[in-house]
Amino acid sequence: MSQEKHFETLAVRTQSETTQFSEHSVPLYLTSGFVFDDAEEMRASFAEEKQRDLYSRYSNPNVNEFVEKVCLMEGAESGYAFASGMAAVFSTFATLLDAGDHVVSCSSVFGATHGLFTKYFPKWNIECSYFNINELETIESLIRPNTKFLYAETPTNPGVDVIDLDFLSAICKKHNILLVIDNCFATPYLQNPIKHGADIVIHSATKLMDGQGRVLGGVAVGKKELIREIYLFSRLTGPAMSPFNAWVLSKSLETLAVRTEKHCENALKIAEFLESHPKVKWVKYPFLKSHPQYEIAKKQMRLGGSIVAFEVEGGVEGGRSFFDNIKMCSLSANLGDTRTIVTHPASTTHAKVEPEVKVAVGITDGSVRISAGLEHIDDIIADLKQALG
Repeated sequence: MSQEKHFETLAVRTQSETTQFSEHSVPLYLTSGFVFDDAEEMRASFAEEKQRDLYSRYSNPNVNEFVEKVCLMEGAESGYAFASGMAAVFSTFATLLDAGDHVVSCSSVFGATHGLFTKYFPKWNIECSYFNINELETIESLIRPNTKFLYAETPTNPGVDVIDLDFLSAICKKHNILLVIDNCFATPYLQNPIKHGADIVIHSATKLMDGQGRVLGGVAVGKKELIREIYLFSRLTGPAMSPFNAWVLSKSLETLAVRTEKHCENALKIAEFLESHPKVKWVKYPFLKSHPQYEIAKKQMRLGGSIVAFEVEGGVEGGRSFFDNIKMCSLSANLGDTRTIVTHPASTTHAKVEPEVKVAVGITDGSVRISAGLEHIDDIIADLKQALG
């Protein structure tokens, strides 16, 4: 019996079948379509009697390799890759939901996901009820007969709150609803929601999976029968990942473990520095002992992740001064990059979220999100220190 391979080995050694040229590194399959030997093979392939690549909107060798790696990393049965993280989110929701359905979601979600729940789904008679991260005991009271699934990010964006996956899973099993988890902030290296009972796990591959801010991508993995439905929806609607992006992302996954270790090491040191700074009101990082869900984070995550949230003293002006004084770190809305990024969620990623919702999920005018990069930690802290003044 062969020994189960470690995460790092799966990331490096999972590859598409070698061609007649015996290449060591997987080639790019930049092709829109694929050819058939005869009419019968074409018919059988499109009838799905024969499993093979037909058209790159459906599947492609580079995309297949990327998806296979993520499935192995997450412990999933199957998966499908998308052009972006939000394409993965929307396609998953659109597949699972019908007019008249209901969703229960954590209120602390990415701004674009909130926009789907509040602006577009109501047009299709789909309702969403939010629960507060600090009031998990209210979740069951929100579930209705027409509730299809429970959705959450953990850690959350941008507040890096942590939700107990075992607790959510138990509720979903009790009420026979699906559990869908956005695992983007943690990555498969730090957290595996399927092991805690999730049915589908979604990632924005644009973030730490790429790790260098180069390409967009998304992926949904989970139970085979659910992914099959997502595939059929996506085959018709066309949100597929490009072969080039899949090739870049698959190569990036080879270094995900070693990169993430360093991101987490830097993030913890940044959090510790900020926690002791007099111009910082509060700091949240899952592996800081002061984090309200520290014990849960330690239970379900390998390390604390690359994201630190904090609030600068002085409100709007304090925040503006901090951002204007940054010299080395990047001002950007992205995250999970080799370069340390500082973001003002209230005016960027969550700018279109209603003011009362921002307050409810802890996004203030002085809130800052830091994505810890791979620069030397002394240089990162020096820049933050001088920007705080």
